[in-house]
Amino acid sequence: MADVYHALDDETRRLILDELARRNGQSLFELCSALTMRHGIGSTRQAISQHLAVLEAAGLVTTERRGRTKLHHFNREPLAVINERWPPAGKDL
Repeated sequence: MADVYHALDDETRRLILDELARRNGQSLFELCSALTMRHGIGSTRQAISQHLAVLEAAGLVTTERRGRTKLHHFNREPLAVINERWPPAGKDL
């Protein structure tokens, strides 16, 4: 679970997850373009790739290959585990 918190600790990684939540199955190129156009993030492809590796190691992103393209998908399961462990205030335990 520490990996999930570490992954979520970075604003760029949270924005990547936002983009994948908006539209799953994006390539590195598509994510870089969305981050630049929507959020003004000017990181290199290598930097975004490293962020994706952290998210993947935490289980928040899964990938699949289609030909030469690697597609990224948001995996919400680690966040559900956190929500189950510490439900939002007001919910019966």
